[in-house]
Amino acid sequence: MAKDYYSILGVDKNASSDDIKKAYRTLVKKYHPDLHPGDKEAAEKFKEINEANEVLSDDKKRKQYDFEREHPGMGGFGGAGGAGGFSGFSGFSGGGFEDIFGDIFGGFGGGSRGAKAQTKTKGEDVTIEASLSFLDAAKGCVREVVYTRNQPCSSCKGTGAKGGTSYQTCPKCGGTGQVQYTTSNGFFRSVSVRPCDECKGTGKKITDACPDCKGKGYTKVSTKVTLTIPAGADTGSYLRKPGFGEASVNGGEPGDLIVVIKVEPSRIFKRKNFDLYVNVPISFTTAALGGKVKVPLIDEVMDYTIPEGTQSGKVFFVRGKGIKTNRGTGDLYIEVTVEVPTKLTKSQKQLFEQLGKDVDVKQCSEMKNYREKMSSMYGVDPY
Repeated sequence: MAKDYYSILGVDKNASSDDIKKAYRTLVKKYHPDLHPGDKEAAEKFKEINEANEVLSDDKKRKQYDFEREHPGMGGFGGAGGAGGFSGFSGFSGGGFEDIFGDIFGGFGGGSRGAKAQTKTKGEDVTIEASLSFLDAAKGCVREVVYTRNQPCSSCKGTGAKGGTSYQTCPKCGGTGQVQYTTSNGFFRSVSVRPCDECKGTGKKITDACPDCKGKGYTKVSTKVTLTIPAGADTGSYLRKPGFGEASVNGGEPGDLIVVIKVEPSRIFKRKNFDLYVNVPISFTTAALGGKVKVPLIDEVMDYTIPEGTQSGKVFFVRGKGIKTNRGTGDLYIEVTVEVPTKLTKSQKQLFEQLGKDVDVKQCSEMKNYREKMSSMYGVDPY
């Protein structure tokens, strides 16, 4: 057998009929083509699911399938009209496909039994980007955004019909907005349900179009929305504003507005989650003798004491001085860079030369290690 129907449904080969039915219902809801328009992979998966269920939900077909799996070449599973073969599938067996579809879409038309009223679909979401400064994102802010979207037409209440009532039930789908189609694949026939092409899935045929929206049911408008950006927002985080997306094509709820945040880099800080990183240059004297320096925070400046003998590249950790949010507070990391003076005056050079003579190499750990390595390897004193 080319296909493992048990694997396709995600059940064991000893699964009960209830297990198979449950797995089938779950997968149909997940992969139905109407939930994945234009997705060929989902459509192919949906077809395989139906093939598997057609066999495994029928005791006779399942026994023949199992026999063929265990004795390859001895049966004609899938054969046309031969002994023990199938002449093709006539639809969905095992019961429940229409019930499953009803759970998702409220039934389907085009000649199906028990057609139900069409389920109103939600409108498409609108995604826009909002740029924030580093400090606004860290502290939180209120921001207004303006964008264009399709809004339900107020004149026809989103129906597309003049006065909101000038339409009739679509004769092709019976008002369900869905039509059943049957396709053949070798010896198998599968059934799919798609939006009705006659009424575009609305279930209604407009007899007198609304003059304001030209029968579309929506108008394009410019919309202004006020957003409250929480503290700690970062690039890639987003806000969702329900009901501020595109209008539904069949009178359902509008989609949502999704605002994706883009944070501009800071000239002072770097961040990782809620932690802040800042580089502070210090003088040669401060590094040697120690002293206080001013260190920036999000809302203020603090004094930080640099201990004597600090080396360039040393990182100091300060707990709780990072970004403060309702989900916690980050920490602050201070990296110091020792600035070596340039363009010294003659008197300054003399002072440094004297200092260099007075400071013993033994007082400088890195210089001491370097002297020992050079002496051991080359027999020379670098200083």
